[in-house]
Amino acid sequence: MNKGIFITGTGTDVGKTYVAGLLVKKLHEQGINVGYFKVAMSGNDRDTKGRLIPGDALRVKTVSGISQPLDEMCPYVYEHAFSPHLASRIEDRPVDLNKVNGFYKSICQKYEFVIAEGSGGIVCPIRYDDKKIFLIDIIKQLNLPCLIVADAGLGTINNVVLTCEYMKQHNLNTKGIIFNNFEKKNIMHQDNKLMCEEITGIPVIECVEKDSAGVNLSPENLFTEQ
Repeated sequence: MNKGIFITGTGTDVGKTYVAGLLVKKLHEQGINVGYFKVAMSGNDRDTKGRLIPGDALRVKTVSGISQPLDEMCPYVYEHAFSPHLASRIEDRPVDLNKVNGFYKSICQKYEFVIAEGSGGIVCPIRYDDKKIFLIDIIKQLNLPCLIVADAGLGTINNVVLTCEYMKQHNLNTKGIIFNNFEKKNIMHQDNKLMCEEITGIPVIECVEKDSAGVNLSPENLFTEQ
């Protein structure tokens, strides 16, 4: 299967989609045929014809400039702004792992590298009825290494350490941490970076400033096996 990496986060609204878009943009600018994938998107709006538009996918597509069609980015798009397990229950469209795997493989056949993004934080229920699927099940199904996106501000040490420990307990391969909303001259942000690396043993591989238009991260960092 083609190369890929999974973007998870320490929680909701820490900037996973923003960072994913910048990573896709970086690879695209390097001439790499890159695609984007997200299993489930909640809280989406409808267009004038009543069709649900996958908002996160649209943001990534707009930021990165890739030509990948929106309907090839996400197999499950929900209107309700809830966790996928609840939105899917209300809208009667539960996630099926076989469909997810087939959808992802079809993307891998078309693209050299795939940036996959998770929903919410790492402990996110994707389906919870007669079948129970969590985000970690998706990551293991796709067999992808991970990057953790975290806000650089107050509370991130606790959030990063708990996320990393949970991922270690479930034998997930975490390649690095990316800080979002990072301020170079902010002593707390600098210390957060140091402390997260010291406690977890996982490197902070990129610090993204607020409203940044790009990342300095080398594509080779994503390709290197650890």
